[in-house]
Amino acid sequence: MDYQAITLEIRNAVAVITLNRPALMNALNAQMRAEITHAVKAAEKDARVLIMTGAGKSFCSGQDLGDAGSAAALDLERTLRDEYVPMLKAIFDCRIPTVAAVNGPAAGAGANLALAFDVVIASESAYFVQAFTRIGLIPDAGGTYWLPRQMGAARAMGAALFADKVTARQAADWGMIYETVPDDEFREHVEQRAGHLAQGPTVAYRQLKKAIRASFENTLDEQLALEAELQGRCGQTRDFQEGVVAFMQKRPARYEGR
Repeated sequence: MDYQAITLEIRNAVAVITLNRPALMNALNAQMRAEITHAVKAAEKDARVLIMTGAGKSFCSGQDLGDAGSAAALDLERTLRDEYVPMLKAIFDCRIPTVAAVNGPAAGAGANLALAFDVVIASESAYFVQAFTRIGLIPDAGGTYWLPRQMGAARAMGAALFADKVTARQAADWGMIYETVPDDEFREHVEQRAGHLAQGPTVAYRQLKKAIRASFENTLDEQLALEAELQGRCGQTRDFQEGVVAFMQKRPARYEGR
């Protein structure tokens, strides 16, 4: 695909998707959603970690309300069902670790887009806002799913009802995101995190994602059984063999991702 609203760069097994509509704070339109869906699927074939960030000073301002010509012409149910769901599922189902590098404001669907990733790292100047009630809507793009799971029901309800800004520091303290980083260290820190994952045991990462997600629905017995099954798969990989040998030889492991 010839990307117009995003860029995709793959280097050293790290794929970087950059939302590239900086004049509109990287607002999501139909073209961008289609391109993100395509790029995520392409990246998981050729990379071992996927990063998403925003061009300019913003991560993503959410839905482009002018995308259909006017707000009245925007069919929100169809848009969510036919455009957002495939995009969010592509990210959630991605077979490699995914990281949202939130470099600036993330609002509405843009905030919830970030939360679809396995890990969220934010710059200190970034913030998240569930802006939906300001225009008479409810959180979408997975917001009603991610928020209570990651920050608790009480904070999720307050953030959604009041549409308050949640600073990057608050988000990290509340468990909504993984970590926040000073602005002047942000890019280098994200690159280091990405490099770590790109050189790691990819199969183990994949099984880890399955196990943690399943734990919300499983009983203890079911989860212990799943752990045993997935650990069995990991134990048959070349990366496990390499990890053990490297441990015994007291050297860094050289994982191949298989």
